[in-house]
Amino acid sequence: MVEKISHTDDEWHKLLTSEEYHMLREEGTEPPFRNEFHDNKKKGIYICAGCGLDLFSSDTKFDSGTGWPSFWAPIAPDHVTTKTDRSYGMTRQEVKCARCGGHLGHVFDDGPRPTGMRYCMNSGAMHFVEAKT
Repeated sequence: MVEKISHTDDEWHKLLTSEEYHMLREEGTEPPFRNEFHDNKKKGIYICAGCGLDLFSSDTKFDSGTGWPSFWAPIAPDHVTTKTDRSYGMTRQEVKCARCGGHLGHVFDDGPRPTGMRYCMNSGAMHFVEAKT
């Protein structure tokens, strides 16, 4: 089980850039194809920009054609949580960081094997740690 952390809104403003705050704390979305990681092909780990929790591995990343970084599975099932999101006249499953509760993106059931899932994430909600060669 992942240990939870929390901060006041003022603390989050001090800890995060304005883009990170918008994604993680205000459930924002960045433009498709014009974000940092949608086309990243380097090996490594994507971590939460809010708390540093390991979220996704480059080994599960794939090109979904949507313009956002997409993964077929998180690093560990308990590193993310989901909840129903009915905003904008749609019903989707929102994905949040299990440690800090930050909004990461949404998950859909139209991904590739082996899971059939597409975790469509915001680059601005994550940092990338490149694997050492």
